[in-house]
Amino acid sequence: MANNLLAGKVGIISGALNEESIAWKVALKAHAEGARFVLTNAPLAMRMGEINKLSEQCNAPIIPADATSMEDLEKLFSGAQEQLGGKLDFVLHSIGMSANIRKGKHYGELNYEWYQKTLDVSALSLHKMLAVAEKQDAFNEWGSVVALSYIAAQRAFLDYTDMSQAKAVLESIARSYGQRLGKLKKVRVNTVSQSPTKTTAGTGISGFDAFYTYADKLSPLGNAPAEACADYCISLFSDLTRYVTMQNLMHDGGFSTTGISEEIVEVITAGTSQNS
Repeated sequence: MANNLLAGKVGIISGALNEESIAWKVALKAHAEGARFVLTNAPLAMRMGEINKLSEQCNAPIIPADATSMEDLEKLFSGAQEQLGGKLDFVLHSIGMSANIRKGKHYGELNYEWYQKTLDVSALSLHKMLAVAEKQDAFNEWGSVVALSYIAAQRAFLDYTDMSQAKAVLESIARSYGQRLGKLKKVRVNTVSQSPTKTTAGTGISGFDAFYTYADKLSPLGNAPAEACADYCISLFSDLTRYVTMQNLMHDGGFSTTGISEEIVEVITAGTSQNS
């Protein structure tokens, strides 16, 4: 049920590839809550995805942008302000890519050029976005920036390889720029560490299905679905969370603070008895 939490607010939503994307669900919910926004994605992702369909559903203009290009980002932020008729109230950073993961490279054999690209696309792009926004004075006071992260920034996970470092850098940038923009314009910057989610990016990671099941069995509330993550993002865009900033917010059903669960014990016990 919509409550007009974002009535009168305008922003930018990046990273909506298809209906499985968290960014796609954030866009639908932001539209339902009264927001107006510009959609953006890299030109290649736009060709692969279905963003035009989302644009029609939300009556949202599209401005293509390579998030690693300062020139593209300058056009994105100036164009968004022009299209929306004023400064911005929110930005969603939902951008991540690892060629090393796509190519099945294990952690000991990473291609370092690809590694640098992972960091640029998945983390430094947030700094570039916020630097452009600062230079253009693009934010209204009490604006909100949310970037999607993952617990691999704090813990080691098999097959997440260079994206682990990218998420750690992303969270650090959010803290540093959160301090800066908070002082300059009362703008808050947070990251949301979401449960493993069956998106195009998530399911591309080797062993994803096994880990998804493990996380679901460990978490007291189960894995948080993409729709619930979108709701959380909307709350962070709203005025209800004006004093929440520089945080990495766990949205994972309790996974990050659970040691072991009955379900995991049962699986281990069953496996032990079968092997004895």
